[in-house]
Amino acid sequence: MNARLDHRNPLVFDTHELGRRPGALQKLKRSVPAPPDLGIAGVIEVPRGGPVELDLRLESVMEGVLVTGTARATAEGECVRCLEPLGHEVTADFQELFSYHEADDRGRVRAEPEDDEDEDTLFVEDGLFDLEPVLRDAVVLTLPMQPVCREDCAGLCSECGIRLDENPGHHHDAVDIRWAALQGLAETVTDGEKDDMGGAEAGVDKKQEK
Repeated sequence: MNARLDHRNPLVFDTHELGRRPGALQKLKRSVPAPPDLGIAGVIEVPRGGPVELDLRLESVMEGVLVTGTARATAEGECVRCLEPLGHEVTADFQELFSYHEADDRGRVRAEPEDDEDEDTLFVEDGLFDLEPVLRDAVVLTLPMQPVCREDCAGLCSECGIRLDENPGHHHDAVDIRWAALQGLAETVTDGEKDDMGGAEAGVDKKQEK
């Protein structure tokens, strides 16, 4: 069985009003602070403590409580093209069944799950359920793996790193690598000729002095 849930946690919800009456319905709206790691670490995520608006529908069914909802928040990240900070509006829809623990023939809840129970099954614990894992999965699925500040962002110059959107005419003269070595040799020869000419001129001057 999962650890006891804390009713003071803003992402823990109480289902006692529903009871175990199939068909019973409860609608909730709640603004909660974002838990840590709500997003893709190092790429884009909702800042910890940032507001998350929840619109929930809780419905009692035979197996447990069916939770349907929408979460809205603002994620922050960095454009993968120009590296500028960006904001991304998140709207994440989700639906999850929080199951009741089965009881034995004496009405006692089993201390350990049966072998055929899915390890990923979420449960109602003492009338409470924790929405955090569902919220995290829903938000992560809506976030872009490669966020951009806008679809037509031109990014950065690969040679000098300048922002191309701010300098649309920016370019570098391309040098054919096949001629690069010859260009360096030509510059060396030119420098050598200058040195020789300087020596010759000095010799002429000395002869004229004589």
